[in-house]
Amino acid sequence: MSRPDVCIFIPSYNAEKTLAAVIARIPDEVRERTDRIVVVNDGSTDRTAEVATEIAKEDPLVDLVSLPQNQGYGGAVQAGIEACRPRDPAFTICLHSDGQYPPESIPEFLDYMTKNEIALLQGSRHAKGTKPLEGGMPVYKWIAGKCLTFLTNTIFPGRMTDYFSGYLIYDRRALHQLPIEKLSRSFDFDFEVIACCHAAGLPVAEQGIPTRYADEESHLEPIAYGFRVLGVLRRYLGGHYHGLVRETSRA
Repeated sequence: MSRPDVCIFIPSYNAEKTLAAVIARIPDEVRERTDRIVVVNDGSTDRTAEVATEIAKEDPLVDLVSLPQNQGYGGAVQAGIEACRPRDPAFTICLHSDGQYPPESIPEFLDYMTKNEIALLQGSRHAKGTKPLEGGMPVYKWIAGKCLTFLTNTIFPGRMTDYFSGYLIYDRRALHQLPIEKLSRSFDFDFEVIACCHAAGLPVAEQGIPTRYADEESHLEPIAYGFRVLGVLRRYLGGHYHGLVRETSRA
């Protein structure tokens, strides 16, 4: 068997009801390429840690990393990336514990990244044929996403249909060159990652994913998030992320 080249991490906050199903949906062909699926329990107040521990007893791939206090979405992602780093995988995958993003798409995405030498791939809920409103996306989020994406496409090189999903796959180059530990600990972490990739000249792409909005509680404040996005764009234009990338390259 070839050396495992994939590491998966799952930032999880109060995910006791959905975590097991997400892990069960990871395709066998992906499991064959990884020796670790990291559940990052971000200070949950429900049984997320206990559920992850129970899964790990039956599934040798699953490891639990528990943060004693809630670190925010970005903090949980940073912890997941750090847990994967020692293995230096070719690909590091962020799955969400609520099941909103399909693990079944991973093989197709990895193949696309390999063939096209993509450093960061994002799942897009607005790509052609994805029908986000039929998938339950609230109209106000659809409108806000379209507006922010239009603005972002005038600033970032290249064009994408969705900058704001959390379904990201990093290749080795991205994790070696990006200042992960210096980025936001909030929900704008992923957007900052994309900004840093562009600042570093790394190729970024997207692939369509179905939209799934369930009844789980959202921990994202839309208005505050919108202002954070505008802040990222302002800092990008001001050269902030270019400077962070240069500092990382010199380290």
